[in-house]
Amino acid sequence: MRIAYLTGEYPRATDTFIQREVMGLRALGVEVQTFSIRRPGEEHLVGEEQKSEAAQTVYILPPNPLKLVKAHLSLLLRSLGRYLRSLKLAWSTRQPGLRGLAYQLFYFLEAGILAQEIQAQQIEHLHNHLATSSGTVAMLAAELGDFTFSFTLHGPYIFFEPERWRLDEKIQRSRFVCCISHYCRSQGMVFAPESVWNRMHIIHCGIDPSLFEPVTHEGIGHRLLFVGRLAAVKGLPILLESLAKLVSTYPELELTVVGDGPDRTALEERTATLGLTSQVKFVGYQSQAEVRQHLQQTDVFVMASFAEGVPVVLMEALAAGVPVVATQIAGVGELVENGVSGYLVPPGDAESLADQIRSLVANPELRSRMGSAGRAKVFQDFNIHHEVARLHRLMQNALSGKESPIRIEQIESSEPVQLHR
Repeated sequence: MRIAYLTGEYPRATDTFIQREVMGLRALGVEVQTFSIRRPGEEHLVGEEQKSEAAQTVYILPPNPLKLVKAHLSLLLRSLGRYLRSLKLAWSTRQPGLRGLAYQLFYFLEAGILAQEIQAQQIEHLHNHLATSSGTVAMLAAELGDFTFSFTLHGPYIFFEPERWRLDEKIQRSRFVCCISHYCRSQGMVFAPESVWNRMHIIHCGIDPSLFEPVTHEGIGHRLLFVGRLAAVKGLPILLESLAKLVSTYPELELTVVGDGPDRTALEERTATLGLTSQVKFVGYQSQAEVRQHLQQTDVFVMASFAEGVPVVLMEALAAGVPVVATQIAGVGELVENGVSGYLVPPGDAESLADQIRSLVANPELRSRMGSAGRAKVFQDFNIHHEVARLHRLMQNALSGKESPIRIEQIESSEPVQLHR
């Protein structure tokens, strides 16, 4: 099987789950060529795994003008009817206004380059992650190039503007859709006709839990960790406010913030305003190996997000035996069992967040018990080896015209998929 993977920007330090999936499919014998609309910034190439993937990826932008003209001319001469149908699809799925029309023209031009490249490499199927602008390019490329496409639906952003991104059209035209949670699938069902609901399947983003050694919990748990993009949706001001409520009782508390983003400067200023400079350390983006090292030195993982899919970093924390305190949003409850592997709190509630952090900080036995439960959950339901095997089976079935259940039964392989360590 020879397939293409397309994302808007690959590889990114924040999207390691896509890299794991690609490497897992390759380990199962699938030839995967990665494509990306744009090159990631140097800040995302934090480890050898990212640098290796970047070297193998074909980038659409910036386009070579001659290559752009040749691609579209070749597609036009190969099938005038298909080219005109693709133009009609681009027109009918454009966003409102002149700006929307301009963007759609860019997507169509990018789709031509991608379609020509996929045809030249004799690739039989295209898979997209995230389904927003790069999903539009994938849909148009599949129409231009006369091949099938599919995508993984994550949320939350596409659910904010489903009409803008024509989620309905993408689901109807896809060969299949991977949904990262039942919550995610339910949101897709809102916008897709009932006749295509059976195309949407549950494929979790997964991790390799064997890479994580379980943490030993003793005494007061003063080491807190957050990993993620420093943006408004992550709720970091709420987390800082909750920390400010705790330091009078637990002055030794430390919060390590791994990640970067547009709000970093404002968050550092907020930290200083709250008098937390000595308790909070911002360390920027880190490699996968470095994140694992941080988890080995963590007592409680904290997440105050307002919107998420199913965060991979929560899987990593649980795999390391670290209990989590997270907001009860979207599909998080399908991973974190409240009162079993951590605590779920209402989003935007600094008091509740502080209360549950306090419960774990003060109780090493509780941290240990919850950590063990979380680790077992990840091994069972969010193991990359099992999820890649499910995805592989789903692709095989879909491309051969066979039906698959919503959630394919666990597939055991004789040898585990070997991923970058």
